[in-house]
Amino acid sequence: MSVLDMVGNTPLLPLEKIAADIPGVTLLAKAEFCNPSGSVKDRAAKAMLLEGINKGLLKKGRTIIDATSGNTGIAYAMMGAALGYDVVLYIPANVGEERKAMIRAYGGCIVKTDPLESSDGAYLAARAEMKARPDTYFYPDQYNNPANPQAHYSGTGAEIWEQSGHAVTHFICGMGTSGTFMGVSRRLKDYGRGVQTLAIQPDSPLHGIEGTKHMASTIKPAIYDETLTDGVVPVSTETAYSMTRRLAQEEGLLVGISSGANVQGALTLASDLPKGSVVITILCDAGTRYLSDRFWGENR
Repeated sequence: MSVLDMVGNTPLLPLEKIAADIPGVTLLAKAEFCNPSGSVKDRAAKAMLLEGINKGLLKKGRTIIDATSGNTGIAYAMMGAALGYDVVLYIPANVGEERKAMIRAYGGCIVKTDPLESSDGAYLAARAEMKARPDTYFYPDQYNNPANPQAHYSGTGAEIWEQSGHAVTHFICGMGTSGTFMGVSRRLKDYGRGVQTLAIQPDSPLHGIEGTKHMASTIKPAIYDETLTDGVVPVSTETAYSMTRRLAQEEGLLVGISSGANVQGALTLASDLPKGSVVITILCDAGTRYLSDRFWGENR
């Protein structure tokens, strides 16, 4: 058994206190921070790396390279260490110190990119380096690799269906690469029970919801399929911060900002649903990688 075998089968948790004012509607969250590196990105990273090995593209002597805002990079670094591969990650310079420290702790190398160019700048820089030295690297390309959403189709989506007792009526979460949303939504819709799948979007191109894309103003991943989206729920940075604090202080769940955004969006959605609805979202990662962020001390 290796650390890769620990990925998946995360619990589905009720958010009873957060949803206390919405009687008759069940709000559940998939605790993806329970994955071994602490985030939902373990699923896609595992799938992409193992596919690379199986296809002979990731072989001894090659270095794993990709762009990341932190979590996939942490997963790559952890798995690279376990499998015996060097890892180079292109990351916007303003990504939090905790995430960069975790990557370095696993032995990963970080190349900082212009923070004003956000994740798009890191993506373009990683692609340019791969093009310049293709024989040096294995490039999973998380934004465009079908193995990313497939990991969630086979794993996360199937787990949600079974863990909810086939009762899920609505699935909602934000998108970075869009892999989690695409894979889970496709799987739930394939069960043929009319499950509604909704996307959370930051309410502005300039936002502070880490790991979440404002799709209208950024490079759209090739794996993104807009037809799977039954609706969009906008969430502001401030309400995402507030919900992240609430999750820690009311539910005992220390999670990251994108998790707060997901739960805020799920709560907004749930408030307009009929009794008997079951809304499920994703707790993407652990809050320990954001503790230096100033928002924790706000409104105290």
